[in-house]
Amino acid sequence: MKLDDTPPGAADEAAPARRSLLRAAVTGAAMTGAAMTGAVAAGSGLVLDVSPAAAAPPTGRPRPTTAPQALRELAAGNQRWRTYRERHPDETPDVRQALTSGQHPFALVLGCVDSRVPPELVFDQGLGDLLTVRSAGEVLDEAVLGSIAYGVLELAIPLVVVLGHQSCGAVRAAVEADRSGGRLPAHIQYLADQIAPAIDRSAQGDARVDATIDAHVRLVRSRLASEPDLAERVADGRLAIVGARYELTSQLVRRLA
Repeated sequence: MKLDDTPPGAADEAAPARRSLLRAAVTGAAMTGAAMTGAVAAGSGLVLDVSPAAAAPPTGRPRPTTAPQALRELAAGNQRWRTYRERHPDETPDVRQALTSGQHPFALVLGCVDSRVPPELVFDQGLGDLLTVRSAGEVLDEAVLGSIAYGVLELAIPLVVVLGHQSCGAVRAAVEADRSGGRLPAHIQYLADQIAPAIDRSAQGDARVDATIDAHVRLVRSRLASEPDLAERVADGRLAIVGARYELTSQLVRRLA
């Protein structure tokens, strides 16, 4: 999984009073973010001039403070996962106790609800490492957007990964409903309606589902990157929003350009 060439992102100008209240209500402690400066384009990727200033993690292992560092850690974790060398980090009694006073996740993963794709396992991360938001087909709604905004604006997370996956049932349902013209039950139709703009009608059968999975991840990533508060952070180099896909057959996470 090569994710360390990801575009960086940006910082929030939200009112300090609101931020303090929200932090206190959710975590009971003030959150310490990471300081990052500068972004210089280099070839096909971005090179960051970084000055990290992150709080010490409750674990002994180094903690990513920038998007490139976070991407490298996720890639290393996925390598461990797919080669059956998982470490299951940050689960000790000391870590659990330390986390009662606050959290400093280094990445946010927006993934599908599919039981086969839990981000903490796929990336071999532990307690306090990832902020995970999951909805069927990575579909966005106000609750999902608010959850992502909290992670980025209040916890100063430098990396958001939109994680699709092979054989996504939500995408398949949307594609088949589009083909047949039928309606899906209750709120499932909402999911199909949100995925429909990404349907790749140039392909047929399973190939259409597969292509739509990738197209939908890219569409969700673009939507997030256009959210004003997030776009501001992307523009000034303090946030990266990337799309990726998990292969059930190989357990590999690969970056989607």
